[in-house]
Amino acid sequence: GPKVGAPEAALQGFLKSMGITLDMCTQVDGYWYARKEIAGVATKSLLGGLIENLLANFPWPKSMRWPGSTIRWVRPIRHIVCVFGGEAQVIDIPSVGLKTQGYTVGHRFLAPQAITVGAFADYKAQLEKAYVIVDQNERKKMICDQVAVIAQKQQLTWIEDQKLLDEVVGLVEYPFALLGRIDDKFTHLPDIVLETAMRVHQRYFALETAPGKLAPYFVAIADMPEKPEMLRGYERVLQARLSDANFFYEQDLKHSLEKHDLGTIVFYTKLGTVAQKVERLQDLVKSDDAKRSAKLCKSDLMTQMVREFPELQGRTGEIYAEKQGESAAVAAAIREHYQPLGPNDECPSASASVELALADKIDTMVGFFGIGEIPSGSSDRYALRRAALGIIRLIRENELRDFDIQNLAYEAVAGYKKQGLALTHPNPTEAVYGFILERLAVALKAEGIRHDCFQAVKQRMDKIGPVAERARALHKFLETEAGQALFTAARRVSSILKDVPDEANLVNETLFAQAEENKLYEVIKALPERLVSLLSKHDYDQAMQALSETRGPVDAFFDKVTVNTDDPTLRQNRLALLHMLAALFTQVADFSQLEG
Repeated sequence: GPKVGAPEAALQGFLKSMGITLDMCTQVDGYWYARKEIAGVATKSLLGGLIENLLANFPWPKSMRWPGSTIRWVRPIRHIVCVFGGEAQVIDIPSVGLKTQGYTVGHRFLAPQAITVGAFADYKAQLEKAYVIVDQNERKKMICDQVAVIAQKQQLTWIEDQKLLDEVVGLVEYPFALLGRIDDKFTHLPDIVLETAMRVHQRYFALETAPGKLAPYFVAIADMPEKPEMLRGYERVLQARLSDANFFYEQDLKHSLEKHDLGTIVFYTKLGTVAQKVERLQDLVKSDDAKRSAKLCKSDLMTQMVREFPELQGRTGEIYAEKQGESAAVAAAIREHYQPLGPNDECPSASASVELALADKIDTMVGFFGIGEIPSGSSDRYALRRAALGIIRLIRENELRDFDIQNLAYEAVAGYKKQGLALTHPNPTEAVYGFILERLAVALKAEGIRHDCFQAVKQRMDKIGPVAERARALHKFLETEAGQALFTAARRVSSILKDVPDEANLVNETLFAQAEENKLYEVIKALPERLVSLLSKHDYDQAMQALSETRGPVDAFFDKVTVNTDDPTLRQNRLALLHMLAALFTQVADFSQLEG
């Protein structure tokens, strides 16, 4: 309970929560203690409640409800094994209309007989004999090993796909890998179409004859040993998918990307059509390749291929653009303007691709922020955080130090207004820039950059490329002896000038009464030109090194010179000298934001 002598209300609250009186308490080491004995209960009597609680609260991405059940679960529950102390427990579980048992069953086709269970190790071992591998990591290893052996025998390479592998692991109890063949009449289709049909619709693994060249084979993972009719079935269903894809491909190529009517697709209810978005993108980009790419970048949304395989938007546009004679730069930008889609996705580097990707993401963010659809908490329905992180990566990885987010966002706002689309937010440009800065802070923190270093530099400039570089440089510099010297000097100056307004008074050299004043002034006079040169070249390390050289003169100044002297003229001159030095420090960072 509370300390002895604590307020009466705290003590009474403790007594009430325990259901006791003060005479039932004791004092130990200055605290009130209550001793309560809670009688144990048989574990068996708790099992039913534990199971009900588990069933009610176990999280599933998707779940269902079935007749006779009051809970939602990933699949209808048919059987529950419960063993405690080596004995089967028969417990009524009303929520699913079942009683627990002490037995389980093996593979539904290969070993459907009942298996009596005595302990978990026994449960796992017996199920493995009955063709059920309990541990998903073991199933994953079995799949990887089997696929690797098949690929090696065929002198092929397995295209590893971690997402597909994780999905397939959850679809089988005892994996068996089967090698199937793709009909030759479909090998003219683009590799990405073949691979997507296998991966997305059939969950087959693709193989390569060489890097980037798809082999006419696939590997399917079955829950049964291979039988001729099974393999023919796998090949037959893939052939049906590829027949559809082939039809879509041939039909799409009959129509020019430029001719598709994007005005029939709504981008978002309050943000116009996709055709209007394309118009805005053409205004936002500057180069000829980027403008041509902007005109065509959304056209593949109207193709039959993308309607069947939404995952191929962008990729389909690239393929059709190449077939229709567009330049390699334009075709690549059509695909790459969606990128990067996540932290592990490739970031574009070609100029037209980068230009269009930035314009597309900023136009989207300005639009949604402009109508008040701003991410909050874990809610981010329109992936605006991903767009912001994509913008950050595009700028940083392509070293676009002079890229001005606010200027492009302002142009995007003008584009919406030009089309008569009302943005109700009072300042979407500032809101978007602030949001991107927040994402940059998170990204830098994940890279190990001190948050206070980011806070110290973010107000010094309005372009996020240099903000990130300067925060990293400051973090690194502060770990050195010179960095600590700079920090100490800045703090000493800041401490003296706290609450002292900068009245923009000029320093008068003739008023210097001590050598330390002259020395500090000479050092300060030599710095501005040097700092401007270094900062213009984004050489933040050397700029900080130059500032750190003031540590000696600053220490000598404070040790020998009385700043707040009784002579008002001298005092004002000395404060002006320190304000002059503080202004140099703030060109690099706001050192008051740094933690000691």
